[in-house]
Amino acid sequence: MVRQGYNSIMIKGRATSSGTARYASRFRPDFYRQAGDLTVSTLGLGTYLGNPDAAFDQAYSSAVMAAVRGGVNFLDSAINYRNQRSERSIGSALAALFESGEAQRDEIVVCTKAGFLTQGAVDPKTLRDSDVVGGMHSMAPKFIADQIDRSRTNLGIDTLDVFYLHNPETQLGHITRDQFDNRILDAFSRLEQLVAEGKIGCYGAATWEGFRKPKDGLGVLRLAEIATRLAGPDHHFRFIQLPFNLAMPEAFTQRPEIIDNVGVSALHAADEVGVTVVASASLLQAKLSQGLPTELADKIPGLDTDAQRAIQFTRSTPGITVALVGMSNAEHVAENLAISRVPPMESASYLRLFQNA
Repeated sequence: MVRQGYNSIMIKGRATSSGTARYASRFRPDFYRQAGDLTVSTLGLGTYLGNPDAAFDQAYSSAVMAAVRGGVNFLDSAINYRNQRSERSIGSALAALFESGEAQRDEIVVCTKAGFLTQGAVDPKTLRDSDVVGGMHSMAPKFIADQIDRSRTNLGIDTLDVFYLHNPETQLGHITRDQFDNRILDAFSRLEQLVAEGKIGCYGAATWEGFRKPKDGLGVLRLAEIATRLAGPDHHFRFIQLPFNLAMPEAFTQRPEIIDNVGVSALHAADEVGVTVVASASLLQAKLSQGLPTELADKIPGLDTDAQRAIQFTRSTPGITVALVGMSNAEHVAENLAISRVPPMESASYLRLFQNA
């Protein structure tokens, strides 16, 4: 049964190099890539959509268990997803998997996010009025630290492997760029402290527009520079998340970042500074799960459904490590896991998809 309240027992540990490699060794090797020193599945499970009710709680918990049993060791959530219930659904599934011995804590990468004010999850003492923009978003250090503690409790784990600032570009519509950079610096400073305390393994930014817009975006290089200025080359800003799919390929096709006076893509820039890229919206909230052009079946071979082909496109993109897919039931997990039996597309085949596009 899915727990509705906070978990009383926090599972110690975090994902490790040896643990994730051990997990991957039980499955097909080309289903995995390196994310820093971690070995992660190229398919990740997301938990964004669904009603905040017990039926979806149980469905997500079952989906997480099916995914981990089938080779997925990369799980993604956010404190505001389904009003904290998605985190708790993951927590229930992980507790059952760890108790049964089907998985171990050091094998599973657990990611979550905060930034949006979530009903029932905001302590007014952690915020000043000036910390909140649009009545809905904050990156104040006390607020972020409080949200991380709540997420740790919801998930039932002592350490979050990856914590993202959630859509920080929301702030840019309300404050100046200098103010924004100072807020990022303050947030990163607290996040580095939380790494040292063992509450998170590393941090990053999960965005919708921030890394895709040619102008006025966040800038992967800019955020990495702030982290380096703060903590040196051993900083822990190591992940970004952005939407990428057949309908939204901007992170690969656009060149908003500048290296040596040359424009490069967000994916190229992230690779240059050692930041892992996770793709969200691989199926664009199911819009790409059917009705794709028939010629894609020949260009993306070896798969049976449009959903599988869309996932294959995203996970084959040079520079993308994990393709996240929202999977709220075990049947979707089974269908999507079919891609684990097919290697990612080779670079030449992938690039041909953009010819005459």
